[in-house]
Amino acid sequence: MTVMRVGIDSYCLNPLKLDPVSILRWVSDRGGEGVQFSEVHPRDGRPVDEGLLREISSAASASDMYLEWGGGEHVPFDTSSWQKKDLTEGNLRAAKQASALGATVVRSCSGGFFRWSNEPPDTETLLAEMAKTLRPQRDAFEDLAVTLAIELHFEFTTFELLRLFESCDAEPGGWLGVCLDTFNMLPMLEDPVAGTARVLPWVVATHMKDGAVSLGPEGLVTFPTELGHGQVDMDAIVRLLESAPQQVNLSVEDHGGTFKTNIYDAEFMTRFPDLTGSEMGQLIKLAHDGTDLLSEARVRATDRADWPPVCQQRTEAGVGFLKRLAENQSQRSD
Repeated sequence: MTVMRVGIDSYCLNPLKLDPVSILRWVSDRGGEGVQFSEVHPRDGRPVDEGLLREISSAASASDMYLEWGGGEHVPFDTSSWQKKDLTEGNLRAAKQASALGATVVRSCSGGFFRWSNEPPDTETLLAEMAKTLRPQRDAFEDLAVTLAIELHFEFTTFELLRLFESCDAEPGGWLGVCLDTFNMLPMLEDPVAGTARVLPWVVATHMKDGAVSLGPEGLVTFPTELGHGQVDMDAIVRLLESAPQQVNLSVEDHGGTFKTNIYDAEFMTRFPDLTGSEMGQLIKLAHDGTDLLSEARVRATDRADWPPVCQQRTEAGVGFLKRLAENQSQRSD
């Protein structure tokens, strides 16, 4: 049984503003096996051109590292004004860059927390517009053998992405897929293990992120933690991913920040129509346990402002934790 490869999302090290080859070197020096590039910071303002892509590809090949690319979008609106936006040119550019790298995944992330505000269109309208916009891009992605991996961010639930894929006449293993963020499901009121199981055939990339849940006066409070120190059942998720129909890389993503989901607001809760009583019960249990962990100082939130000094230590620790988890899973499977 092949051990799943472990790497990072470059967002972890964003405060360092490292160029892509330096990020690959940083990861390789710490035993990592690949990078998902959410953002790219070339030196001296160099453009992301064919020459730079060749350098990235060559550096990755020299260390036998996987590459996954970013720059995709799936919400056809300018989220500052909610005016319609054409995604075709940007998505084609990202797909061509990924293809030049030898990568088969373009991660798509277009903001988030839409249902936390009354300004955006409602979720069903967004899904309909997304399907209308993405369907014509199918041939371009298929011709380049690249999958647009929609991140489970603070936008849509696993239930909603499955409806989107159906509207796009997509099939697992094709041009549309999921970048599974194991923490982001919590603020979206999904149990991470249940959510992973729902979209498992569609998962083509990951953000392996741990976190904790507590109850506060404004509802459910969630925040990332160092991998292995939170409440996300990473072992169960890795077991599921190991059984996925396609090989999935495990990319650490970690950062600071705290997120609030006002589960006490009845009108707000209507914006999660797929939420079941059993899954909500599981989240409340996690929140009670997490509140105890907080009071005992066994977990704590990291402010975004405090992330830069700890980003290297937390990311390196996450790589080590996932490598041990992946190796243990491989031994169990054997």
